[in-house]
Amino acid sequence: MRKARWLSAIATVPFLCGALAASAQEPEPGWAKGRPKTDTAMKMAPVAAFPIPTAAADLPTKKFKLPPGFKVETWASGVLDARDLRQGDKGNVFVSTLFVGNKLYVIPEKAVDGKREPKVILDKVEQATGIEFHKGTLYFATPTRIVRYDNVEDKLGNLGEPTAVLTDKLPGGKDHSWKYLRVHDNKLYYNIGAPCNICDPGEYAKIYRMNLDGSGNETIASGVRNTVGFDFDPKTGDLWFTDNGRDWLSEEIPNDELNHVTQPGKQHFGYPFCHQGNIPDPEFGWGKSCDDYTKPVALTGPHAGTLGLKFYNGTMFPAKYRGAMFIARHGPWNRTKKYADVMVAFPNGKGGVKLEPFMTGFVENNSYLGRPVDFLVMKDGSLLVSDDHAGAIYRISYAGKK
Repeated sequence: MRKARWLSAIATVPFLCGALAASAQEPEPGWAKGRPKTDTAMKMAPVAAFPIPTAAADLPTKKFKLPPGFKVETWASGVLDARDLRQGDKGNVFVSTLFVGNKLYVIPEKAVDGKREPKVILDKVEQATGIEFHKGTLYFATPTRIVRYDNVEDKLGNLGEPTAVLTDKLPGGKDHSWKYLRVHDNKLYYNIGAPCNICDPGEYAKIYRMNLDGSGNETIASGVRNTVGFDFDPKTGDLWFTDNGRDWLSEEIPNDELNHVTQPGKQHFGYPFCHQGNIPDPEFGWGKSCDDYTKPVALTGPHAGTLGLKFYNGTMFPAKYRGAMFIARHGPWNRTKKYADVMVAFPNGKGGVKLEPFMTGFVENNSYLGRPVDFLVMKDGSLLVSDDHAGAIYRISYAGKK
């Protein structure tokens, strides 16, 4: 009897050790929910930006390909984790960062001795991504709050405390909590991404707007899994946005989306029930119909990481590009074959668009040389493109026949 109890106790030790080890492990990250337990899938994880910027001489600038008449050059290097781009009234270019940088830069428009040195004006701010500039004021968003700095270009040496806190009640979190900001018609638009790969998001997964003093918060679009790129049609004022599709259904589905808001506050774009307009979710799609949700205007590729979106409102480029949308495909991480590029979406006047490649060369031997993120149309009509992977900003100009 004693021997049996002893053997039983010994047999229990490995089980208890295993349970203790399991409890000590970190919980599965949100991006991994739904990942197949195959060898290939288990090796996939989000691609981290380089911990230091690529040296100027090693940037992939010469490998980029553009349509005839266009030219690309390095506008600024040494910009670790360069993400969103906005320009001040006095020409200063503000550059935000995300996971690696955790800082906000300012870069002068004019080069000094052929170089533009990025200056850190905010540092050690987690996921310091969301920025917008409007009438002398810099709006700045982290996952938990949105603040503003008035007359920011007059105090770049020391920003001090924000002029005002518009909200400090944002939900935060790790998954898709970083922000993208635009001001339109004296309203500040911002996103709250889904707190997971796939889940019931509640009040997450939406685009909101507020008055410039933080009052009057309202929902503009629902069912938006993770948008970090939106802009307003200069002709109609309509909001267009990119959206990242869920992960792990397969390597080829679902696609990311380009969407058009035609009824602010009344449209639901499908997440988590329907993906790319025609694929019911295997978990949340039961009893739902994709026909009940607003369908995307265009599909932008499987797991493309479709980020920044900017309507071209300059005059340097040929007429066909005026009013077109430049779209950054940052590139997939949970897909075996990698790709990344800049696309152009030409509205056809009938509610649809025609997509064309514009800037390629970010991938070589199935590895990323760079990854485009956001755009800025400069006063001369040239286009800046940020690259968080290589830590650089490129300038695209046109000198061909118009």
